[in-house]
Amino acid sequence: MDRKAAGAPRLTRADVEIVEKSTPFQGYFRIDRYRLRHKLFAGGWSEVFSREVFERGHAVAVLPYDPVRDEVVLIEQFRAGAYAAGRGPWLVELVAGIIGPGEEPEAVARRETKEEAGLEVRALEPVADYLASPGGMSHWVKVYIGQVNTAGVGGIHGLADEHEDIRVEALPLLDGFDLIAKGRICDAATIIPLQWLLLNRDDVRRRWGAA
Repeated sequence: MDRKAAGAPRLTRADVEIVEKSTPFQGYFRIDRYRLRHKLFAGGWSEVFSREVFERGHAVAVLPYDPVRDEVVLIEQFRAGAYAAGRGPWLVELVAGIIGPGEEPEAVARRETKEEAGLEVRALEPVADYLASPGGMSHWVKVYIGQVNTAGVGGIHGLADEHEDIRVEALPLLDGFDLIAKGRICDAATIIPLQWLLLNRDDVRRRWGAA
């Protein structure tokens, strides 16, 4: 490894120059094209090159959890991206929604949990922020565990004007890991909080008055 490159200062957004930005596609989602250059680890600048970035907004994801029953709530719905990828298009996942202009993530988390699962969130525990696919998307996801009461949970939910047809189910936390092993859960936004909750379950239950 080049010692000079290894010891160089960390590069930041200030080390990127946007030469040109355009929007070749605008539909339900958007694609922006950038012509840019950036500083190099070894010094100097890269050549100018082009990258397309898929823009779909940023999101909140919530894993509803009942600490008394030790149950999580998962939803199942049609996903066009999974269909296009050659996978089964009905995915088992967690509650999620796009953060609109001026919205706070926690407010979106509470709203989407009500709309998609029919549940009121009592408390929110931040788990992680992550970029879904930074090589070609700006999309980042803020993930929470949401304290809920799963008594009577179930049924079909979602907003008809958003073409949502969402089946809701409560199940023991450990059953969620069986669904990962069987390939029924295959998206990062669901896997991350399930794994986090398994590692932190005792602490969460204690703080939420269930242990």
